[in-house]
Amino acid sequence: MCPELAGADAASPSLYIRKRGEGELAVKAAFTEAILIRPAVMFGPDDAFLTTMLALLRRLPIYPMFGHGRTRLRPAYVEGVAEAIARALQRTQTHAITFECGGPCVYSYGELLRALARKADLKRILIPLPFAAWWALAWTAELLPNPPVTRNQVELMQVDNVCSPGCPDLQNLEFRRTRWRIRSSRRCGVARAACRTEARLARAGNQSSSSL
Repeated sequence: MCPELAGADAASPSLYIRKRGEGELAVKAAFTEAILIRPAVMFGPDDAFLTTMLALLRRLPIYPMFGHGRTRLRPAYVEGVAEAIARALQRTQTHAITFECGGPCVYSYGELLRALARKADLKRILIPLPFAAWWALAWTAELLPNPPVTRNQVELMQVDNVCSPGCPDLQNLEFRRTRWRIRSSRRCGVARAACRTEARLARAGNQSSSSL
């Protein structure tokens, strides 16, 4: 079991993450040759991830982070994940397998926020907000018709969203990540800043901490 990227773990104490893991097990039990695709947190035009983060950074001079901003993320461009799915379906092997689709670079949540702010020419103060406070905010927000934050989102932000050691990934699908970076930066609208940052980090050897 490689639960990190999917936020899916049948043994997790989190009900939300545990049910996602149980769902994977149910699919494997029903379809012995199933191909599972686990995408990392995805971004693209008008998404609910980078688009939302950038909009909030533009609106808020002081930005509250989930915890201390240490949660590790490996954002993937949505068209890259779609291409990975197509490549997986074209495989000649029919045995069951799970692919994890993560982007080329790993960021901490705080690093990603700082990179976005810098590329958008924004000077923002990032302040840590304990997860206990986020839980309280999410519980209250869920009383609204369109809650800006939910308890499920808070749960997921407490867990690293990176590729699991030993799980097949995009390299196993002969995926050309350089082409993915160039293409995504051309098409992704507000996510261009993140794509350019990913390309720069990849050239520096994926050392996001020192580059950011």
